[in-house]
Amino acid sequence: MLVSSQELFAVLRRFNPWWTGAAIPGLPPWKRSAYPELSRWMLTPPAPRAVLLSGARQVGKTTLLRQLASELVDSGVPPSQILYLTFDQPLIKLAGLESALRTWREFHPPREGPEYLLLDEIQYSEGWQTWLKHEVDFNPARRITVTGSSQPLRTERAESGIGRWHTIQLPTLSFREYLQIRNTPVPELPELRSLAEPRNWTAQRRIAVSETARPLTAWFHEYLLRGGFPQAALLEDIELSQKLTREDIVDRALRRDMTAFFGVRRVLELERLFLYLCLHDGGIVDVPTLASSLQVSAQSVNNFVDLLEASHLIYKLRPHGYGKEVLRGKYKVYLADPAIAGSVMLRGRDLLEDGRALGAAVEAAFFKHVFTSYYEVSIGFSFWRGKKEREVDIVASIGDLIVPFEVKYATSSVGRDDLKGLGEFCQQRRVERAYVITREMSDFDIVELGATPVLKIPAPLACYWLGQPMRSGKE
Repeated sequence: MLVSSQELFAVLRRFNPWWTGAAIPGLPPWKRSAYPELSRWMLTPPAPRAVLLSGARQVGKTTLLRQLASELVDSGVPPSQILYLTFDQPLIKLAGLESALRTWREFHPPREGPEYLLLDEIQYSEGWQTWLKHEVDFNPARRITVTGSSQPLRTERAESGIGRWHTIQLPTLSFREYLQIRNTPVPELPELRSLAEPRNWTAQRRIAVSETARPLTAWFHEYLLRGGFPQAALLEDIELSQKLTREDIVDRALRRDMTAFFGVRRVLELERLFLYLCLHDGGIVDVPTLASSLQVSAQSVNNFVDLLEASHLIYKLRPHGYGKEVLRGKYKVYLADPAIAGSVMLRGRDLLEDGRALGAAVEAAFFKHVFTSYYEVSIGFSFWRGKKEREVDIVASIGDLIVPFEVKYATSSVGRDDLKGLGEFCQQRRVERAYVITREMSDFDIVELGATPVLKIPAPLACYWLGQPMRSGKE
């Protein structure tokens, strides 16, 4: 044994203070919107599965596990039946998962009832997939949650995971969560079950709601600057907040994680590609041109983009269409958080004075919100480009239903002449309804594009409402 039981237990006891009746230090009073789902799967699991909590580094996965441990103790679970391990800790990583479990039970013999295993950064544990598959199949008394910062946790050996673990994606903070953790007093606004609801409101009610919501605009701009990584979001100093985000992404996620998880050796080329994506957030990637500029092969560009997507740093959208229209098309990339581009470039508040960069940040923010809000539903997201370079930013598809979204944050008041691409798409696809994300609170209205009614929603309101789960599949 590489580590003695006494040495290992001393580490375990430090990470599991509830064993000695001590309170868990530093727990925030707020909980992420994903927490109720995690709690339900651990306390009253609807199926015999493990839980996979997946997301980028520094989005709050460890905090959720510690809050879960606190709830389990408060609900009457014997403290010795709860084990938290983090494989980011060198001694635990060296000892390995099985040794840690043996040491736990050497000092705390099992009791009747479920055992709760909370395993943080599981990707550092060799052979974790086989172990988890075995536990789910043959040890139903164990309720297990694992976390990790890379998509291979969900995709690698996918055939082993089918029916054995339930995935909960944890993105960066939504705008709503950002306001919550900063204790920002929010105006009293109606709750929505779907973004479609304001279509049925009277014009007077939309005006009244937009007037009430006016304070959201300034806070939304602050959110675009600080972003949704909890530690950075809580800092008052914008420049310090962006510096922290930059260090977590560039210094750790790119330089360390890409080497550790994927064996990336050409880290410099990967960094340069990521910087390009930061400069062109929400842009369409021309692979041959980008490969030539970076002096790498087109295959390397595609591989790097796939790795960034696997690490939850970007979202990749395919073109909307069929057959060769898609196969030959270029893809579009959004950064996983609206503050990433400004943070990596250390833009500070200057971002708010740059119309193009601000518009890109808003578009990235909206896509993250709409994607996250509906991730449990089988919705496909794409973009559309027609003739004369006309585009639709985001197209959501579920079955035969197609719902397009256009983000227009650079224009103070959006009219029909600003929506030629959206109008062309709606006419070609016979779209029943569409949405435009606008800048001004007063620009909350319905505009008709031919036979298609288009609801214009101010970006702060749209992101605020999407911060609550809307997983019915009905926009």
